[in-house]
Amino acid sequence: MTLKLKTFVISLLLTFLFAAAGGIVTYAGMSGFEAAKQPPLSPPSFLFPIVWTVLFALMAFGAAVIYDSDEVSAPRALFVYTVQLTMNFWWCVLFFGFQLYLTSFVWLVLLWAAVLVMTIMFTRINKLAGLLQIAYLVWLTFAAYLNFGVWLLNR
Repeated sequence: MTLKLKTFVISLLLTFLFAAAGGIVTYAGMSGFEAAKQPPLSPPSFLFPIVWTVLFALMAFGAAVIYDSDEVSAPRALFVYTVQLTMNFWWCVLFFGFQLYLTSFVWLVLLWAAVLVMTIMFTRINKLAGLLQIAYLVWLTFAAYLNFGVWLLNR
């Protein structure tokens, strides 16, 4: 596996554009989220940006590996990657921006499915690129628990 530095930097920049957009929406809606009742096991607020930064970096690295591959299915995998990044952003809008907790939970389940498809596609092209997405799936599973709990406690 040969990863070009330029590809990785571009992948990081594009991925973190989505992350920054979601972060802006999240930050703007943070007061509403912090005022809401939280389910058990809710981590402290300072942990979320740390975890998301690591996850977005892993996503970007995986996408760069896929981009640099010679596989004919790479463009489709990168399309699904872009779709899930877009879905991730819109989850922030639904959850933090509009506080539509049930709608955002359903959206998060769809996002989880998109990330699973992306992970499978990445794995078929490059095992490492796929494995790097497992932490994202695990975190989204935990996020779904938190999202559902917030909805349940605040309806």
